[in-house]
Amino acid sequence: MAPLPDIGLEKALAFDFLERNATQIALLGDSIFYFGELGMQEFETAKLMTQLLEEGGFALERGIAGFPTGFCATFGSGSPIIAVHTEYDANPDNSQKSGVIRPEAIVEGAPGHCEGHNVNAAVMVAGALAAKEAMQKFGLKGTLKVFGAPAEEQLVSRPYFVRDGYFDDVDLALTPHVGAQFGVGYGLIQSALVSAYFTFHGETAHAGSAPWKGRDALDAVILMDVGMAEHREHMMPNTMCQRVITDGGEQPNVIPKRAQVWWYFRGSTADAVMALLERAKKVAEGAALMTNTTYEVEVQSAVWPVRGNQTLAELVQAEYQRVGAPEWTAEEDALARRLQQAAQAEPIGLSRAVSIMNGPATQKPASNDAGDVSWKAPMAKFYFPSNIPNISYHHWAAGVALATSIAHKGALAGSKVLAASLIEIFLNPEIVDKAKAVFAQETKGVSYFSMLPLGQKPPLDLNRATMQRFRDDMRAHYLTTRPRFVGLP
Repeated sequence: MAPLPDIGLEKALAFDFLERNATQIALLGDSIFYFGELGMQEFETAKLMTQLLEEGGFALERGIAGFPTGFCATFGSGSPIIAVHTEYDANPDNSQKSGVIRPEAIVEGAPGHCEGHNVNAAVMVAGALAAKEAMQKFGLKGTLKVFGAPAEEQLVSRPYFVRDGYFDDVDLALTPHVGAQFGVGYGLIQSALVSAYFTFHGETAHAGSAPWKGRDALDAVILMDVGMAEHREHMMPNTMCQRVITDGGEQPNVIPKRAQVWWYFRGSTADAVMALLERAKKVAEGAALMTNTTYEVEVQSAVWPVRGNQTLAELVQAEYQRVGAPEWTAEEDALARRLQQAAQAEPIGLSRAVSIMNGPATQKPASNDAGDVSWKAPMAKFYFPSNIPNISYHHWAAGVALATSIAHKGALAGSKVLAASLIEIFLNPEIVDKAKAVFAQETKGVSYFSMLPLGQKPPLDLNRATMQRFRDDMRAHYLTTRPRFVGLP
């Protein structure tokens, strides 16, 4: 096979593999789109991904760190050890028909992909399989590990993976994520977060006949909410919090003996969010005293801010330049513009630019549970163009493109960037030394620690009831053709 300009035989082989399997990459992403599984319940998704990796020659460890839908797939041996990791969960109440430019659910009220994690999965699997083909064909030394990370929308799994030692021997890490164009940065990219349930306990009473006999747990939740609202004036810059009440009682004539609120605490550093959590505990204590109730706190997950390594960001940016942005058709661009107008966003169409590397990045308030990995090893989080510019995630409009040719073309491009980046590292192991040296300077003065409570276990029941409610109706829309990747002759 003749090398493509500025690519080399190894990357050319990987690109050939991906081009031959473009239909399978699209089918994989579309299959996961219609699975629409919430975090911790991605059983169909994980089963399909692991089957494809196993068929492609990877050794599989399923159920890692106590996560039934988590996995680690391994190919090769020795150093360097390079990890690829990404998420594949959907969001509640965001079922959306593909290509339909109005809110129209596949199954009313059901979960759905409204960001693009279905395409994340396709890019990770396809890029890893392509890199493996090149490693095998050209005898590239090293180990490739592929991690499936459940429940990113609830920021759960990767802090557990790190705590349990799955990244202790990893030299470098890459994580692909859906976007509206190519993009990679270095420095602090996203924020730290603690996810915690505050549960208050009181005593029931008849709300009409003898309310004075009750101890109202819902009152405590409301008073905690008021206390946190007042505290917002005094929060440090770049900290914030959000909540939902997950249990507020059963009916108005019975004073609730149990009520629960689920809080997210966000901040620019791990120390900042831990301090905010401690403050929230004080507010909860005050609410409990005022209502004569008791309370308990369960930290479900706690994640460090995502940081990008400059050496790896530069490597990925170079591969963006080699791969180039997808060539969009007039029809694809028109769909994007109609959707942007429907979502009251600027109708600029699809991006045709290869973005300039962002560094040092501007830290975003959003979080991702890849953060803990990025403090254990040099990491690049990079974006590929499978969604539409100016469309907000977690909204019906962000689900429109995810099983269309826009997502498919972006996935092919993202798979090429991932495969090429992996191959570049295996061809030039000195990249590992450089990235680690830069990483040491980037993290100087910061000592990583797990923010998870000692002995904390994964929340296995998370989202189970919702998926049980909708899965049978969603199953009727599953694709009937299974993707099958074809190796090169």
